[in-house]
Amino acid sequence: MSRPNKHELSTLAFETLSVHGGNEIDQTSGAIRTPIVMANSYLLPYDPSTMDWSDTEAPSYTRNSGHNQICLQRKLAAMEGGEDAAVFATGVAALHAVFFTFLKSGDHVIVGDVTYEAVWRLFAELLPQRYNIEATFVDMGDMDAVRAAVRPNTKLIHTETIANPTTKVADIATLASIAKSAGALLSVDSTFTPPPFFRPLALGADLVIHSLTKYINGHGDAMGGAVIASKDLIHHVKADALVDLGGTISPFNAWLITRGSVTLPLRLKQQFATAQTIATYLSGEKHVAYVTYPGLESHDQHQLAKAQFHGKGYGAVMAFAVDGDPDAQNRFVANLQVITSAVSLGHDETLIVHVGGSGRGGAERYPLNFQKYGHLRLSIGLEDPQDLIADIKHALDETFNRS
Repeated sequence: MSRPNKHELSTLAFETLSVHGGNEIDQTSGAIRTPIVMANSYLLPYDPSTMDWSDTEAPSYTRNSGHNQICLQRKLAAMEGGEDAAVFATGVAALHAVFFTFLKSGDHVIVGDVTYEAVWRLFAELLPQRYNIEATFVDMGDMDAVRAAVRPNTKLIHTETIANPTTKVADIATLASIAKSAGALLSVDSTFTPPPFFRPLALGADLVIHSLTKYINGHGDAMGGAVIASKDLIHHVKADALVDLGGTISPFNAWLITRGSVTLPLRLKQQFATAQTIATYLSGEKHVAYVTYPGLESHDQHQLAKAQFHGKGYGAVMAFAVDGDPDAQNRFVANLQVITSAVSLGHDETLIVHVGGSGRGGAERYPLNFQKYGHLRLSIGLEDPQDLIADIKHALDETFNRS
């Protein structure tokens, strides 16, 4: 049976692509799903002396490339609208792969001043101290500040579409223009905004990074990361940061993520709709000190988010705090019965994590409400929204002894 090949995937609607992209009928068994190929080595040609031992296209050794990795990469590239993709063991490995590949000693980077903690430490400590790579942390809501931060040796601008954890929205098209004028690359962590919701490459970004652990897998049972870009850029990522650093995803996790991605468009519709409902509810609760979510008109970047995301939604992560000290936040979380206290996001179940107002990299740049109360990061899952509201209301009643 013929299937859409990698050159035809872009012609499919996203829902169809989610089902069929990267899937291959097994020629040995006839199974209609790509099997898990748990091999670390593949059969060599008659004369292997002519091989490129670092080749990442034809499977020979799974650190370089394997069947499940190739299928997943093909699917992700098509989903994101890129030419090629490289998959890694974790999202942080994918982020590091971009930085390692395209930066060298003496280079300068502009980074969002609210960013994932691993990225903060890489640019605030590890890369400057070990490799003399300079970083300027800038408010990605202030394009004038980004322009002012550009230097002759600026090689990369890195941002998140929706910042973790403050939910600040970055103007990707404007950042792409600034990067292009500076002769720099724009890399975008789009974990909070997976396709088909948003595709940064279409607005001029050079590289898109995902923690596949989150929405694209969607089931909380596998870790992975991906970089999607042009074929030329991905060639360098694979050659420099995959083959010789070895942050390879396992075949099993690649298979799990490929399986999970099938329902991505359906899950996102449910999660985004529920998130809007929950954020609106929280904004009207008297014992909630603040709530920040791009779908609320009170959000500073609401209009940007509305225009950039074309009304498709505003993500499914929000930050808020109850009106009280850190112990009040902890009591509230402990009183929840449906929502689970755990890290990560984008799972089928709704997750919440209490993070204090200090102690995290860059926390001094968080909004004043975050510094005063700390924050609760809430990632909406697939439960019925009324069950989630009832759970939150119950926890608030217990926490504040409401009758």
